[in-house]
Amino acid sequence: MALEASEFAPEDIISTMPDSVVTNILQRLPLQDAVRTGILSRNWRFKWTMLSQLIFDTNFFAHLIERRGENTFGMIISRLLLHLNSTITKSVLVLTLLDVVDIHHLILFLSEKGIKDLTLTSWCKPQVKLPTHLFSCLELKHLNISGCCFNPPPSFRGFPNLLSLELCNVQFGGDLGEFLSQCPLLESLDLGYLSYSGNLKPAEIAKLENLKKLSLSLCHLETTTTTSSCDIFELLRYLPKLQELGLDFHDYKLTEGGARKTFPTAFPSLKAIKLTRIRFSNGVMLSFALETIRHFSNLQTLEITGIMHLVDDPVPVLIPIPEVEYNTMELRSVVVNDFKGSENEVYLLKYFLACSPSLKKIVIHPDWSLALGEQFMLAKKLLKLHRASPIAEIHFD
Repeated sequence: MALEASEFAPEDIISTMPDSVVTNILQRLPLQDAVRTGILSRNWRFKWTMLSQLIFDTNFFAHLIERRGENTFGMIISRLLLHLNSTITKSVLVLTLLDVVDIHHLILFLSEKGIKDLTLTSWCKPQVKLPTHLFSCLELKHLNISGCCFNPPPSFRGFPNLLSLELCNVQFGGDLGEFLSQCPLLESLDLGYLSYSGNLKPAEIAKLENLKKLSLSLCHLETTTTTSSCDIFELLRYLPKLQELGLDFHDYKLTEGGARKTFPTAFPSLKAIKLTRIRFSNGVMLSFALETIRHFSNLQTLEITGIMHLVDDPVPVLIPIPEVEYNTMELRSVVVNDFKGSENEVYLLKYFLACSPSLKKIVIHPDWSLALGEQFMLAKKLLKLHRASPIAEIHFD
């Protein structure tokens, strides 16, 4: 009977899983839950120590606060790190609740573990100054930093393997152009909302010939006032692989003579553009934006964001957009944020509808100051406009 019982006993599948399968399961769990799997069986007691991803995000810290209180973060994280025995390829760190010593300890640990994908986020004021250990993480392929001070030391010679870099609300110290030149493999570069006292030369960006995605504030270019929008096209001419482009117009000024220039270069790879912080009341700026859009013949996705209206803002003086000839475009999708319903904005939508035979939809997110009645009247006005595409739809969200 004992033999028969053993023959029909259920197989312990959990305890006999290959390590690769176990690790794959654990990577998909929140870190605190992955550690708790140690109670499943004796064989699983230390399986979590094979983790190759460390996600210390807001959910992790909320769990610690609920269970242990706010003064135990450093101690608990140090204990976790002591048990880990594998290469750490990816980590997300919210630094806001950690002290300087814990931050230095964490970054040092990751620099010794071959980290390849790192996200660092902080909402502290003053901003957290990142330790120099970060600049010894030479295997990094993806680096995303928000709300920190980023100061490469003089001895730094670059991230030779870096493919993507995102610096958001970062205070950058040093020479940004020189830093970028030391990351020759970059394919994605996002410098949105960067705090940088210097000027970035277009030629320094142009050296990144592998770029497929670029997002930058125009005010960080070498001059904040230009007489020709051709500067942007001159830059992009050296980036033949570029597929996505984001331009932030904050603090960027254009003179009227420079917004209407012919650009000889085609950009066949560029499929998506995002233009942010545009003054819809400024016809010169919108003319520049429209001229930019018109010269990307294969553009499929477009997103335009205006400047949000504040209660105390004066009513802007409308500068109309100069008339331009209609060119056929390949647009599929258009999103307009902070839409206020000005004549200039309606003109833009009229142009997109008339020139885009493949257009599927235009999504409009109205500015909060636009009343429901005004939205309804604008919707009626837009629905009367000619459409080159028989399936184009307009949505007010």
